Amino acid sequence: MPSRSEVAYFGAGPASLPTAALEQAAASLLNHENQGLGLGEISHRSPTANKVIADAKAALVHLLDIPDSYDIIFMQGGGSGEFSAVVQNLVSAWVERRRRNAVAELGEAKDEEVLQRVREELEAMRVEYLVTGSWSLKASQEAARLLGPKYVNVALDARKFREGSRFGAIPDEQKWAGNLVKQKGASALTYFCDNETVDGVEFPAFPKCLDGNEETEAGDERIVVADMSSNFLSRSVDVKKYSVIFGGAQKNLGLPGITLLIIRNSLLSLTPPVAFMHSLSAQLPNAIPPVVFDFATLAKNNSLYNTLPIFNLYVATLVLQDLDRNCGARRIAAQQEVAERKAARIYAVLDKYEWKNGEGVYGVVPEKGARSRMNVCFRVKGGDEAEEKRFVKEAEGRGLLGVKGHRSVGGIRVSNYNAVGEESVERLCGFLKEFAEGPKGA
Repeated sequence: MPSRSEVAYFGAGPASLPTAALEQAAASLLNHENQGLGLGEISHRSPTANKVIADAKAALVHLLDIPDSYDIIFMQGGGSGEFSAVVQNLVSAWVERRRRNAVAELGEAKDEEVLQRVREELEAMRVEYLVTGSWSLKASQEAARLLGPKYVNVALDARKFREGSRFGAIPDEQKWAGNLVKQKGASALTYFCDNETVDGVEFPAFPKCLDGNEETEAGDERIVVADMSSNFLSRSVDVKKYSVIFGGAQKNLGLPGITLLIIRNSLLSLTPPVAFMHSLSAQLPNAIPPVVFDFATLAKNNSLYNTLPIFNLYVATLVLQDLDRNCGARRIAAQQEVAERKAARIYAVLDKYEWKNGEGVYGVVPEKGARSRMNVCFRVKGGDEAEEKRFVKEAEGRGLLGVKGHRSVGGIRVSNYNAVGEESVERLCGFLKEFAEGPKGA
């Protein structure tokens, strides 16, 4: 039975966590701060639980320099739950903003006229998606399932710009930015997945065409939503560029069961009357979020409207505090340097033994401009099934675990999350070199 120090784990999620954080969490699961109770047993409304939430928020605010104009919510449902939640909450916010504008122009006692005005404006409303991989595709499909396809604008489908109609590239913005809705105020949200875990694709930077989304009194700013489930806390982020950032915890943050949401405060006040939304149900179905996914309700209750898994959040809090201590005054920029250095080492070995014209060993799946620092996806000898099975088996024999690619795409996937140490990356690079060169003397 190997010890933790003998294993290097590169699984895509649930992922590695810092050993020190897990050891402290394990003690607290049995007896938290000498209270005689474990964190899995305490009330989620207790002072202890509130302190866990406060500590997590404080670390996040410092690490990412989150402005006071944003709130932080912890909830459940994972990234997939947020596919639904962001659509329902932000479409509802869009409706409420239009309802208020109509009331201001037509008057308080003009209910039918206000309803008719919003119905007319609703015809132009769209939720927009940049589809660059499996998860953004699923997000767009969920929006179509909830609202109907007519309301969904896929401004970018990256498969259309690559041979074989496969994910693996992020085309130049000039090729697709013109597909975004041009009518001011018509876009209820623009979603993109910052890092595609399955396909190994990552946006190198915030899309320039989505800049300029600052709030306006008219409410015609672009509402930008980013799914950062798998690259959260791995690089500096200008939070002000986003209306909503969300992510599941089970990559760089903690255990499954917790979802993080960073949201602009002004969006939390745009909650339409339920009766008004019911009046639009024939035209706009499924746009009211369940109460446990209602962002305003969760924020008002400090993430404690329903029972939050406090132990899971405590693990995330320990991870955040550990990262905060390590990064110091440089905040997340310090961790970004580490992440980029580790990824560069891995890609350097893969490129050295590149599979090309039937020669070499490794073929990185995404194009260079879109390579993920977090999820390194590649094929062995052009996708030879037997060779890839041998690669996985031999890697496991070296204590290098979790390298098998996602079942939907196959191949090899090495996840380079924050808790994967540089020594683990060095072990992996050594194995990549030995596998490529074969047994000595052969």
